[in-house]
Amino acid sequence: MKFILCALVAFFVTPALAADMTIEMLNKDANGNKMVYSQEVAMIDAGDTVTWVPSSKGHNVEMIASPNGMKFKSKNSKEAKITFDQPGIYYYWCTPHKGMGMIGLVVVGGDLSNKDDVAAAKAMGKSKKKLKALLASLS
Repeated sequence: MKFILCALVAFFVTPALAADMTIEMLNKDANGNKMVYSQEVAMIDAGDTVTWVPSSKGHNVEMIASPNGMKFKSKNSKEAKITFDQPGIYYYWCTPHKGMGMIGLVVVGGDLSNKDDVAAAKAMGKSKKKLKALLASLS
């Protein structure tokens, strides 16, 4: 079962490499996955900006764990933008849909040094297995 889950995550989660990145907040993606961000693992460099766009209503971005203790929670159905200056893994979720597994990671500068802290961070419902799988995909 673990193998199948990891294989599915590897298939559906392809890290993106870009300077500045846009991530859509979706009710359903092209593959039929519900309550997802269009990019679940974003690989960026320090100084890059990620913009989350509410392609579907009722979603937001709330930072749960980060290397610098970042506090951020956007309003529902509003665009959110963060410039990431400190390397490390940033874990976030959609507040209304966290239990349905609507989570994502931003990895800045390829730095995985706070991976254990992110693994120990709060996760609910389907987010627990998904967070574990996303972190495993970074190894």
